[in-house]
Amino acid sequence: MYNLYALFMKQFTVVFLALACVIMSSCVPYKNTVYLQNQATATDSTMQIIEKQKPYRIQINDILNIRVKALDQDNVAILNPIGDDNLNASGSERAYFDGFTVDAHGNIRVPTLGMINVLGYTTEEIEKKIENQLLEEQFKETANIFVTVKLAGLRFTVYGEIGKPGTTTLFQERVNVFEAIANAGEITEFGNRRDVLIIRQYPQGQKIHHLDLTDVNVMKSPYYFIQPNDNIYVKPLRQKSLGTGTNARESLATIISIVSLVTTAVILINR
Repeated sequence: MYNLYALFMKQFTVVFLALACVIMSSCVPYKNTVYLQNQATATDSTMQIIEKQKPYRIQINDILNIRVKALDQDNVAILNPIGDDNLNASGSERAYFDGFTVDAHGNIRVPTLGMINVLGYTTEEIEKKIENQLLEEQFKETANIFVTVKLAGLRFTVYGEIGKPGTTTLFQERVNVFEAIANAGEITEFGNRRDVLIIRQYPQGQKIHHLDLTDVNVMKSPYYFIQPNDNIYVKPLRQKSLGTGTNARESLATIISIVSLVTTAVILINR
């Protein structure tokens, strides 16, 4: 009986050590949880963001806010909806009701100007297009027409290992990936910060871009600033499927539970 017990304990020790190694190796390394790491130096550094992002070009279902100003503002009042019927609506709702939605053919319908094709244009190009049309059809140069065209908020969706997955609209000209994630409740402890996917819509279809948020050089990426209708997917780490814990304390608790179970089994066998 003693030899059987000794053999069992020897095998248990080997299994226990192997299990401990597996569990400890499944902990999420600290370096995988820290954003913007500079591998070259630990001191303060200045990162020059190289602007590689191309101007956003309008797509179907985008909503545009168009405002026209002139010396005599009454002459352009019809082009500037004020949304009196929706004063209690939120910012995004007001943008929906007062804005100009790009239809399936890439057109918007503007009072007095009719249908204008904006698909594939930048907001600056649309401003110039509307201004030229107004000067040609309705006004003279002396009217001092001034047109502004903006997207009705920057709408994006974040899902996966994120605190508050869902769709968000921010009323800003530019939003970087960290701001987008912060507005979605941050990446969970099981989220893979080293391979965040940006799913972006292009005229020819969708493309997937990969970002390593733990690398400071992510700020040089052409996908660092998100675009309207971007989908941001945070993949889970393998530690989540293993269920062994993300840190040493959780892994130690798992080991203790297993040891307690095995010890109980040994005592019952000796009886």
